[in-house]
Amino acid sequence: MADARNRHHGYGHRLKRMRSYGSKPPIAGYGEEAPAAVNASIDCGWGRLFFGQTFFEPGPLLEGLEEEGPDRRDIAFYIRDPHVLLGHAPQELFLDPSHTYRLDLSTYRPSRRRPRGFFVRRLSSVSDATEVNRIYQSRRMVQVDPDFFWSNRDNRALTYFVAEDETTGAILGTVTGVHHGRVFDDPENGSSLWCLAVDPQTPHPAVGEALVRRLAEHYQARGCAYMDLSVMHDNEAAIGLYDRLGFYRVPFFAVKRRNQINERLFTGGQEADEGLNPYAGIIVEEARRRGIQVDILDAAGGFFRLTYGGRSVRCRESLSELTSAVAMSICDDKSTTRRLVSEAGVKVPEQIVADDEGELASFIEKHGSIVVKPARGEQGRGIAVGIETMDEARIAVAEAKKECERVLVESCFEGSDLRLIVIDFKLVAAAVRRPAEIVGDGRTSVRKLIESVSRRRAAATHGESRIPMDGETERAVRAGGYEMDDILPQGESLTVRRTANLHTGGTIHDVTGIVHPRLVEAAIAAARAIDIPVTGIDLMIKDPREPDYVFIEANERPGLANHEPQPTAERFVDLLFPLSMPASARVARRRMPPLS
Repeated sequence: MADARNRHHGYGHRLKRMRSYGSKPPIAGYGEEAPAAVNASIDCGWGRLFFGQTFFEPGPLLEGLEEEGPDRRDIAFYIRDPHVLLGHAPQELFLDPSHTYRLDLSTYRPSRRRPRGFFVRRLSSVSDATEVNRIYQSRRMVQVDPDFFWSNRDNRALTYFVAEDETTGAILGTVTGVHHGRVFDDPENGSSLWCLAVDPQTPHPAVGEALVRRLAEHYQARGCAYMDLSVMHDNEAAIGLYDRLGFYRVPFFAVKRRNQINERLFTGGQEADEGLNPYAGIIVEEARRRGIQVDILDAAGGFFRLTYGGRSVRCRESLSELTSAVAMSICDDKSTTRRLVSEAGVKVPEQIVADDEGELASFIEKHGSIVVKPARGEQGRGIAVGIETMDEARIAVAEAKKECERVLVESCFEGSDLRLIVIDFKLVAAAVRRPAEIVGDGRTSVRKLIESVSRRRAAATHGESRIPMDGETERAVRAGGYEMDDILPQGESLTVRRTANLHTGGTIHDVTGIVHPRLVEAAIAAARAIDIPVTGIDLMIKDPREPDYVFIEANERPGLANHEPQPTAERFVDLLFPLSMPASARVARRRMPPLS
């Protein structure tokens, strides 16, 4: 058997012969026909993929997995008898709880329907690689050195496709393929799909399906017999897609190392965690990673208790016992918040209470456009933006009163919504929040497009983000020149909410690296005025790079799961348990100047 090798600028795929064990049959029982290479593996950037059918003994495979580098996820695939391999290193390895699905490329038929609003192409630039990593991070996947992508762009064993928005040029999704015949002389002439990931905030449907089909057609054209993939056993949405495309289950298994990245897969299901939303889950996961004891008090409500070194702190998501009842009460009353931060030098919009129609009419005449919101409330409920007439104002006030009897009216500052996460009076993350938007395909009504985007947003956020089908959505649609049952032309974008709250379908985009220092100063000043250790400060801005802003509100329980790649959960746990940080990290942090 030949030992094939292929190196591409120090990266790329490589076949590795660790040791030869003669002509014994493969340990996993792969049939009578022996593979044409021994101990085959390929570096995929996120880790190595070991082809189990090419290993004659467990020793070389175990040695290969033991060489797994930091922040990598090696996978031993096609392990038909995993109990044999696991028996040699039960403390180091585990059986991946995923199913293997196969698409028979000899019978696969491409879809006649072409993607609308986006297209699929090869990865072709370093910026593509950066965007792929952004999507990986949003999906909590292992990132890849952009140089690896770029160095392997012409690799015949690895294939990278991306989906690109036709209008904006944004990268919406990605998929990686491995041609087995290029890695080793595979007698079955197979291929496999890896790292399918779609931006959770994409406005287009069927991006994942288009990427899978493009890769299948790519390998079909190259004469491959099948395309396999591995999918978590409980990923019902993905399994449903693969079923529709004609994939079927095959009895192959994967084995991985017990490392930090894989911890959730081998520690067993924390049944009490199942009801936690992403905002509580991200903190619980970080705490467990540090060895902090976690007790789930009420999963549905997001309540848990963290215990470390004799200290115990109860939390509800990012709201902990460190936030005083006074600070929480201030955040709950938007008028009080506004007065306190204004006295601290933070710019605030002009405001009145909506209890006199004459005063309200004068306020509209003076400012032209206003914001109506309940004096108390959260998650954007009852807020109406861009009100310009008394008729609209009356409707908006009535809606706001469903949340709180006292309703506030503010002058409208045209611009973008900026959320700044301030923990321990230091900026941790800044993100522009954008209102829910749909993109037309020339055949679907506005109503159905909204419903479709809302379903995708809900799936991507575990039900936290949905576009309400209410009067505010209808008003935004009419303001854009359409009715709910109109057909939106192909490629045309329509904003369907005036507020950018995540819970009403908004999207969030990290700008921490470019935010203007004046905006950071305003956020920290507001947090100090309220005297709150963890808060989300909302500003309306012209541009995150510019100093212009007005203060909107402070949130005492900001969602930390919305701010990848910033370490929001890490800084939250640092605040609660500073001794849980490694000593070197504590020293480095003391030396770093605050980001303010």
